[in-house]
Amino acid sequence: MSENLPHRQTVTPQPMQAVEWEGELPSRLHAAFPSVDINCRTYLGQNFIEVPLTAGLDVLTRLNEQEQFDTLTDLTAVDHPSDAQRFEIIYILYSFPRNERVRVKTRAGLDQDVPTAVSLYPAANWMEREVFDMFGVHFAGHPNLTRILMPEEWHGFPLRKDMSIVGMDNDWVRQNLGIESGQ
Repeated sequence: MSENLPHRQTVTPQPMQAVEWEGELPSRLHAAFPSVDINCRTYLGQNFIEVPLTAGLDVLTRLNEQEQFDTLTDLTAVDHPSDAQRFEIIYILYSFPRNERVRVKTRAGLDQDVPTAVSLYPAANWMEREVFDMFGVHFAGHPNLTRILMPEEWHGFPLRKDMSIVGMDNDWVRQNLGIESGQ
């Protein structure tokens, strides 16, 4: 059957073609933080703001208190193991009054602490714990930065791209259950 299918060429995905996001909010952010390298970009109608780690909490505070982005809908991370600042931390904010969503992205190295956003967005409490548990990102000032998904005795961080989740699972099952996991 498969020999009758037409030949398909392998398509290499193109990198995200984001363009500069211009408008009132980017203008106000640049005016509020003139010495900070803030990049406001958009991709397929989804706006995002890239900020250095040192200014991340200040920008989140401004968005919460001055720009009405009053809800943290999600907080996640992406691991880029070959980069010096390997962890991309992504805050997805929503403004009910504006009916608008924006992402705030910052980068952190392996041994860098990310300031907690729990005082601004209480929902960050559990989300930061999840990022800590899965990636090993430490959130400085977090009220209870402990594992939330994995057992306390788990070694490693399952979503880091330089670690084998199967290997971590095999080790945990062998050490804690005394059997082979069958993976």
